[in-house]
Amino acid sequence: MICAALTGVLATRAQCPAIPYTPDEIAEEARRAYEAGASIAHIHAREDDGSPCFRPERYQEILTAVRARCPIIINFSTGAVGLPKEERVAHIPVTRPEIAALNMGSMNYAIYSSRRKQFLFDMVFSNPFDEIGYFVQVMKEARVKPELECFDRGHIANVAPLIDQGLLSAPLQFNFIMGVLGGIPATAADLVHQVQSMPVGSFWQVTGISLEQWPMVGAALAMGGNVRVGLEDNFYLAPGQMATSNGDLVAKAVRMARDVGREPASVEETRRLLGLSA
Repeated sequence: MICAALTGVLATRAQCPAIPYTPDEIAEEARRAYEAGASIAHIHAREDDGSPCFRPERYQEILTAVRARCPIIINFSTGAVGLPKEERVAHIPVTRPEIAALNMGSMNYAIYSSRRKQFLFDMVFSNPFDEIGYFVQVMKEARVKPELECFDRGHIANVAPLIDQGLLSAPLQFNFIMGVLGGIPATAADLVHQVQSMPVGSFWQVTGISLEQWPMVGAALAMGGNVRVGLEDNFYLAPGQMATSNGDLVAKAVRMARDVGREPASVEETRRLLGLSA
């Protein structure tokens, strides 16, 4: 299963001209990713000027625009800093995407420049247990599958009380985000440890940040896992070679998969594996 993370909230067109902002631009990127071989699109909403957006009506515009262009499975973000929990998840019961991101723990989240000897970005990404529980309850009532976003090893263990409370049920879907400063490093050894730590029978994908994306894609493919690529996480096909669309990044992931004898899952196959309704 290949997921394309289309835009994120931090990247701008000053950094990469292909970053989509408007619903139509995001939908076109979803189409390009789908046609290249992705079965899932992970989406953050943006205002027309590129600033982060959390308005449910904006998410509805995006969902409508994507579904008019292709049948890709939609995965909406709930990640935000400084917003009340109700606002972070307000779009989920309104739009009812197939999947929604469920961040599984708090962390320091930073970008550091060794060349400048300074932090370019530094925040605390807060996800306490009461908010995690609230988000997953909203998703459960809306019949939306949570994708468990784990930035570090301890986040995996945080699923235990949610399973015990009946809020999560198999098959679980994990996303291991690796390479964020403050979280787990992007190494094959750390990925093995993460996969061994999750409940038996779970599905998983890896998200490598920046050029760590490609070594982690290779490691995941060798281990039988799934992958996430996209402009939210990485702009480059290779050092110095910037992608012109999310489709470029998906196409490279597809080539890598086929090089090791694995075929990308279709939308229909992904729905069946993850237990999603049509």
